[in-house]
Amino acid sequence: MNIFNQTMATTTSDDCTGMMAFWADIDPDYVLRYQRWHNCEHVPERVSIPGFVEGRRYRNIDDKPRFLMFYDTQSTSVLSSDAYMAALNKPTPWTREALTHFRNPTRDIFSRLAIAGQRGKFTAPYITSLRFDLPEGVAEQYINRWIHEVVKQKNVERVRLYETDSAIANAATSERKVHGGGPGKQRYLVLIEESEPLATDEDNNIKRADDASGEDVQRQNEECSRYWLEVSHTKNESQAQ
Repeated sequence: MNIFNQTMATTTSDDCTGMMAFWADIDPDYVLRYQRWHNCEHVPERVSIPGFVEGRRYRNIDDKPRFLMFYDTQSTSVLSSDAYMAALNKPTPWTREALTHFRNPTRDIFSRLAIAGQRGKFTAPYITSLRFDLPEGVAEQYINRWIHEVVKQKNVERVRLYETDSAIANAATSERKVHGGGPGKQRYLVLIEESEPLATDEDNNIKRADDASGEDVQRQNEECSRYWLEVSHTKNESQAQ
């Protein structure tokens, strides 16, 4: 590595092993104000916390007011740090207001198990969220084979596999008291970043990867949803250290 890279090295989401992900419906008459709050206050505030690297929000592909929000962090320990806990326990007035309009919320903390592919030149405009459980003892098969088959499929740029960190996710905070969202039912999360949307529900990269991997493994409690990108914030180089 040259001297310039040593002094200007930037942590990217490829380097991050922690993630906080939040799925929620937003009251239809509040969506515009929610977007303003999230774009202009909440994501920049969160990304400014030490150890946070990037924050994104995606909207359901059918344009219903259901959103996936997530933050990449250097590790899961960032998500129980004093700085993050202080933010969660002292929400701004606008945050308190916005969180009252969340419906069917699920908030989880994840640790990355595997990654395949490369992030595109720009933030992925489309993403598929797949949450599921696996029979005991078969997760390694998914790490070694399945996601590498997914990343070979049409328009797929990068695939990340995560496991929940329930100890951190269950922390009681002031924000949680407002939105009421706790961890989901499933242990695993796969995020599939795509350069273009799938043409139809039958145009299914997950099914193609299942067939190609040759794994005789049945995912359980599966929930799959697709989204398009609304906003992404990252630290610049001078802030990243």
